[in-house]
Amino acid sequence: MAPVIYPTTNLTATEQMCIDHAQGIYVYDTDGKEYIEGLAGLWCTSLGYGNTELIEAITEQLTKLSFSHTFGGKTHAPIQELAEKLKTMVPIEDAYFFFGNSGSDANDTHYKMLRYYFNAIGKPEKRKIITRERGYHGVTVAAGSLTSLPANLAHFDAPVEALHILRSDAPHYYTGRKGNETEAQFVDRIIDNLEQQIIAEDPDTIAAMIMEPITGASGVIVPPEGYYEKLQAVLRKYGILVWADEVITGFGRTGADFGCTTMGIKPDLMTFAKQLSSAYFPISASVIPGWMYKEMVAPSNEVGVFGHGYTYSGHPAACAAALKTLEIYERDNLFDHAAEVGDYMQAQLREIFTDHPLVGEVRGKGLIAALELVSNKTTGATVPGGKGGALAVKACQDEGLILRAVAGNALAFCPPLIITKAEVDDMLKRAKSAVDSTYEALKAEGLIDG
Repeated sequence: MAPVIYPTTNLTATEQMCIDHAQGIYVYDTDGKEYIEGLAGLWCTSLGYGNTELIEAITEQLTKLSFSHTFGGKTHAPIQELAEKLKTMVPIEDAYFFFGNSGSDANDTHYKMLRYYFNAIGKPEKRKIITRERGYHGVTVAAGSLTSLPANLAHFDAPVEALHILRSDAPHYYTGRKGNETEAQFVDRIIDNLEQQIIAEDPDTIAAMIMEPITGASGVIVPPEGYYEKLQAVLRKYGILVWADEVITGFGRTGADFGCTTMGIKPDLMTFAKQLSSAYFPISASVIPGWMYKEMVAPSNEVGVFGHGYTYSGHPAACAAALKTLEIYERDNLFDHAAEVGDYMQAQLREIFTDHPLVGEVRGKGLIAALELVSNKTTGATVPGGKGGALAVKACQDEGLILRAVAGNALAFCPPLIITKAEVDDMLKRAKSAVDSTYEALKAEGLIDG
């Protein structure tokens, strides 16, 4: 075993699969076995693998300028061009962009910039951040504290209280409803809980609320109709900024340019990574409005610098990769393609799995979805210890399909945006065989109740 500390891995079960090469939507292990990459790597390889245009754009940039930092007044053409291009795309007026390397550091950057901004305008007490139960926003110290998944918090002693982080209800009706509560009643209840929390904490101490338009690692939660409309009304009422974490949902994933568009969110802040470069080069972006940026200028002059940044912020090859990725999205109408094929995938998932005895809920938008695996279809009881998800992932691999279990027993789908309807059919055929065999295995172990 190589001396590697593997991320998000059970350290007693490492190196179970070694990926050797890939092309299109397929990856191949060192034994030559082919798999459909049904999670686009980690929600990120939107253009699939081996895209020669992207490889050539990165290679050309590396040949011309392999590295240039952007500290102390230095810049380069790719970072300027990327910022200008993104400015025409995002739903934030007069947007400014800070570039980093991952979604985690982009959310950390936002956390710091919010403090910087409110200190600059004389409101240092406005520093609390609201996150949601079952939210995922990264794994660095601040971003990891904004994350609400037990595995990402256990043993790390995340400084949640020191960072002034508050947690509100997860907007998942299927698992969060009470009794015969309707979706509308569920929404009203959790929005009222949020408002009462804001009042109790004092809205003048709360800077922003962070949210994934549709969640990823917490189970692909699609909030009910009316949730975001009422949520934003409460936040605007109390002067709390809307912070959209679009690391997974940005750039076509939900069948629109951004998850905010799909879900009717008007953000003040946005976070990007993953599909910004189709994962061909690490890059992230923290987006803020011009009015926020302008208040940050004078304090930087007082100190002499804006004292935040990474060696690789705006790496020229990363910016070139992002620019080419955005060009391909636009030229090939990939957002429209994702909408069309995404609608097809959602319809097929529901047709195949809605009545399956192991599936309690089918949910998703565009080319992101999940199956909630349950031990009792009537009550929605979960499979103990996440065993349903674990067995389903292994069964999928046996069928030549790579998926991921998230939030224990949610089997997540997130194929590359370039996937075709025929390839969706193949992916779901393999998934159906895997879910069938998982059900039989769980039943044999006595883990199916009813």
